[in-house]
Amino acid sequence: MRQRWPRRTRSSHGIRAQSMVDGYAKLTPMIPLSAVLSERGLSLTAVHLPRPDAQLRWVATSELVDPTPFLEGGELLLTTGLATTGWRSQWIAYVAGLRDVGVAGLGIGTGLTHRKPPRGLIRACEELGVNLVEVPRPTAFVAVSRRAADLLEQEQERTARIVLALQRRLTVAAAGPEPSAAILQELAKSLTGATCLLAPTGQVVAGSPGDLDLSEIRDRIRAIRSQGMHAAVTLSEPGYVTILQPIGLKQRPESYLVTGTTGRPTEAQGRAVSTAAVLLALVSEQQRDKRESRRRVAARAFDLLVSGDLRTAQLLLERDVSFPPKLKVLAARGPADAIDDALAIVEKAIPLAALVNGELFVVSPAAGAERIAVELAGLGLYVGVGDTAKPDNLGPGRTTATQALAQTSAAKPIVQWARVVREGVAALVDDKLAAAFAASYLGLLTDEQLETLQSFLRHHGSRLKVAAELSLHRNTVRNRLHQIEHQLGVTLNDPQVRMTAWFALQSR
Repeated sequence: MRQRWPRRTRSSHGIRAQSMVDGYAKLTPMIPLSAVLSERGLSLTAVHLPRPDAQLRWVATSELVDPTPFLEGGELLLTTGLATTGWRSQWIAYVAGLRDVGVAGLGIGTGLTHRKPPRGLIRACEELGVNLVEVPRPTAFVAVSRRAADLLEQEQERTARIVLALQRRLTVAAAGPEPSAAILQELAKSLTGATCLLAPTGQVVAGSPGDLDLSEIRDRIRAIRSQGMHAAVTLSEPGYVTILQPIGLKQRPESYLVTGTTGRPTEAQGRAVSTAAVLLALVSEQQRDKRESRRRVAARAFDLLVSGDLRTAQLLLERDVSFPPKLKVLAARGPADAIDDALAIVEKAIPLAALVNGELFVVSPAAGAERIAVELAGLGLYVGVGDTAKPDNLGPGRTTATQALAQTSAAKPIVQWARVVREGVAALVDDKLAAAFAASYLGLLTDEQLETLQSFLRHHGSRLKVAAELSLHRNTVRNRLHQIEHQLGVTLNDPQVRMTAWFALQSR
């Protein structure tokens, strides 16, 4: 199983899809070097041919000592070696430059500067693995160029016919009942590797990832997500190229197409992938419109459930929604992208999810609410979990979910209303605000008075128990309590005052 790419010839978080060297865009027709060598009329001789299948895209001629600045790779470079008379050790650097720029091969013309291919040149090509071809004196360089151009043109025409047939099949697939799956299935026939469509969160939407390392690909998606439609990634390992490219017509990708080929993709494969990407983008846009319509309906159905109209909500959803007897409402807020990702995930797995005024509300079976809350928080959202409610009365559940959401923070991204209730009134007040209130309310009391007040409240107003706990005479306790009431300007016989004083003491 393919686990990792041990070495990448190109790996970037910001490659524009229109300019990928290893990718599918701007591919030009190529033929193997052996195709030119097999042309009998040229009488070419392979002196050293370690890579007969090296892809040739053009024939170039140069007598420069260093022609590499004028080469792009894939050329058969022809030279008579006019500037190389007397060369010995210089051949290594010359051939190394050609190898590094990626030429398909070097053709040395004999009968002019050199009677036969120089031994130093042969040794350099053998050492560096560069194809070396002898061009005999009767064969003009222009004849080699012309014949190579003819072969490339034939390859172009053949590829065009193949591409046209592929595009027709892909277009037919896009018109079927399951367009995305059908497009990927048709695309897979033209490739020799994996073909699949991934959601922005990394889940497989359609197709098969084969033996690709999805954890690696998910990391790449997270890295390029913020770059929108203008980013793609090429991952290369020996003999295998994987490309990850965004799908969509707007700034934010709807999904990502992952394709793999054994070796460099051919022209036909590249055009097939480009066509598939465009068709998948159109399908995605159509699905977006349908999805937005469904979400508007879901939001209205949620309003009906909150108001207690279960029957109308079920009719509006136009599907058999079976609500369990015990439900919980979750309210979530956060960045728009995270909300959108979360909605795409949960709306397929729970009874109802709705977007209301930029906040996500999820109606979940009570037993699974905590798991969903953790999943939403993992996407970067703050989540409030409401009280347990019945399907025909979700109003209290929504209210408590909203209240719980208001208590969330970076330190507490998930708050359950039931826990807030157990923690008491203090849980509803911001810690800094509560501390400021306590400082103002109790600021005039001494440590001795604070200790007495706390004991008094803890023993529910029993002065005898306060005296026993603090080892004081009951008259001393009475005097201290009188001083406390004077300082606070209240009477401790008032239950409201006792509750306020206890809250202040707990918030210090």
